[in-house]
Amino acid sequence: MESDQPSIKFGTQEALSHVRALTDVGAMTRLLHECIAYQRSLDLDLDNLLSQRSDLDKQLLALRKSSQVLDIVKADSDHVLSNVTSTCDLADNVSAKVRELDLAQSRVKSTLLRLDAIVERGNCIDGVKQALDAQDYEAAANYVQRFLQIDSEYRDSGADQREQLMESKRQLESIVRKKLSAAVDQREHSNVLRFIRLYTPLGLETEGLQVYVGYLRKVIGMRSRLEFEHLVELMEQNNPTQAVNFVGCLTNLFKDIVLAVEENDEILRGLCGEDGVVYAICELQEECDTRGSLILKKYMDYRKLPKLSSEINAQNKNLLNVGGVGVGSEGPDPREVELFLEEILSLMQLGEDYTEFMVSKIKGLTNVDPDLGPRATKAFRSGSFNKVVQDITGFYVILEGFFMVENVRKAIRIDEHVPDSLTTSMVDDVFYVLQSCLRRAISTLNISSVIAVLSGASSLLSNEYHEALQERMREPNLGAKLFLGGVGVQKTGTEIATVLNNMDVSSEYVLKLKHEIEEQCLEVFPAPVDREKVKSCLSELGDMSNTFKQALNAGLEQLVATVTPRIRPVLDNVATISYELSEAEYADNEVNDPWVQRLLHAVETNVAWLQPLMTANNYDSFVHFVIDFIVKRLEVIMMQKRFSQLGGLQLDRDARALVSHFSGMTQRTVRDKFARLTQMATILNLERVSEILDFWGENSGPMTWRLTPAEVRRVLGLRVDFKPEAISALKL
Repeated sequence: MESDQPSIKFGTQEALSHVRALTDVGAMTRLLHECIAYQRSLDLDLDNLLSQRSDLDKQLLALRKSSQVLDIVKADSDHVLSNVTSTCDLADNVSAKVRELDLAQSRVKSTLLRLDAIVERGNCIDGVKQALDAQDYEAAANYVQRFLQIDSEYRDSGADQREQLMESKRQLESIVRKKLSAAVDQREHSNVLRFIRLYTPLGLETEGLQVYVGYLRKVIGMRSRLEFEHLVELMEQNNPTQAVNFVGCLTNLFKDIVLAVEENDEILRGLCGEDGVVYAICELQEECDTRGSLILKKYMDYRKLPKLSSEINAQNKNLLNVGGVGVGSEGPDPREVELFLEEILSLMQLGEDYTEFMVSKIKGLTNVDPDLGPRATKAFRSGSFNKVVQDITGFYVILEGFFMVENVRKAIRIDEHVPDSLTTSMVDDVFYVLQSCLRRAISTLNISSVIAVLSGASSLLSNEYHEALQERMREPNLGAKLFLGGVGVQKTGTEIATVLNNMDVSSEYVLKLKHEIEEQCLEVFPAPVDREKVKSCLSELGDMSNTFKQALNAGLEQLVATVTPRIRPVLDNVATISYELSEAEYADNEVNDPWVQRLLHAVETNVAWLQPLMTANNYDSFVHFVIDFIVKRLEVIMMQKRFSQLGGLQLDRDARALVSHFSGMTQRTVRDKFARLTQMATILNLERVSEILDFWGENSGPMTWRLTPAEVRRVLGLRVDFKPEAISALKL
């Protein structure tokens, strides 16, 4: 079958060479047929092309007609191009003329403005003179301001007018200064405001700011001086019915300064912007340094704080030393000292609040000279007023320490039993005094005061108060007096319980005080350095709580040592009880308990009667100490017995009875106390030795074994029916 495509490409040199190389007739025949087929396809292509001739002739004719139209279009486009070029040239000429006209117009406008300026300057000169004659200084100042604005734009002309205006300006300035000075001297505030507002249009803002702030300072100083003189008069009169109110005097000084800044904010900003506000604050702070320092110094003289502090230091060089000599009856009255402390606190708080307000106001200003802000802040922190505050803070620390020591000692000295209370009066009184003093120290907002008072409180607790708590515990034969005639003595029990309660509540109060002071200091002192100082001192309070707990545990152990000899005989009797039980004996024990009820009765008789006298925490600890004694003794006794399986069941029943009863006596769990005894009973209940493996190791489940492998083998050896060989073979 012939293929659609010839095997060679006819009409090429390669095809001719191929034909010449043929020698096979069959191949020649095939190639001939391919050549004939190729010729036929060429004929078909030629016929197809010839059939399209008429269409091509029509299209060629149409193109010839279109060429005529293109000639017309070309002629029109040349005409348009000529018109556009002509128009462009005309536009360039017009634009040049417009620019010339615009330049001429701007020159005309400039000339007209200059003429207007000349006319207006003349009007300003005439207006100033007329306003001065009419004493309309506001209008005169406005004319001057307008003239200066015009003159700043056209300084190259009008020299004569400028000289005339400057003469009028100097005349107006002289009048304004005199009028303002007179208004300041006569303290006519409305006139002061009237004339100070003229300094801005006259271009004298800095001078106006200085004059006005000086006026404010003068007014504040005069008011403060009058009030201070009134205080001095009251001091000299020494009239008990009329209080000398230093706090009110200082409050009024601060109030005047704050109001002067707040109410004159618009005027100060109008003169020199926010820099004017800062300048006023700095200048008025100097007045505060002067007047405020006088008030505080006079207060210290009035209350004789230096002398009082010297007396305290002389009478007790170390107020917090237990061995030191306390302030006697001739010393300062603590009630009077407390009054002084409250006054000092009010004065210190006033100063701190005022300083904080002013510093925050300065920091709130945004467009201030960079040098003014730090300078103003420094004026508050290192001024003379602040230095006097530091002096009075030193007196405060001495007085607060004295007040705290005296009242704590008094609370210890007048300690007495309080009806319906588990503690004596000393506990609440001492911690109330410490809490009040520490709160007052924090209210001063002075970290040094807080640290000093906090250290004093820690020293008092660790020395005098701790000694007072332990003093009653050292009373000889106190435990022997607890039981007389086999019955607990209520009075002695109350005394012992109260001593222990004092320690327990004191330990709790110390932690509460520590937590409260820590929270308050976090709010008042945000600086990390201050917080670290407070944290260091508070750690001493935490140590004191642990010290009280240790002393409490020692006291409870003494009490237990008094009670346990009355329980021991019942426990010793357990050693005589047999646990090699038959079924009949086991059944009889269920009806007639051999020892558990007698033991519980002994515990109730010797322990439970103290419950109403003790705090819940102390009673729970006391019961647990007793349980520890009972459990240890029972473990020793049981390890010396022999058991049958029923005996193991009996021990399990006894242990459950003890757990049930003691669980009702205390709020804390007691199961862990009996865990070893309960596990011994479990082992002694086993059917076979190998059953222990069902409860040991990975099979123990939630149970934690309190017995060692050696103890487990020993307990298994207590069973009379378990063979030693089987026990030894166990792999535990």
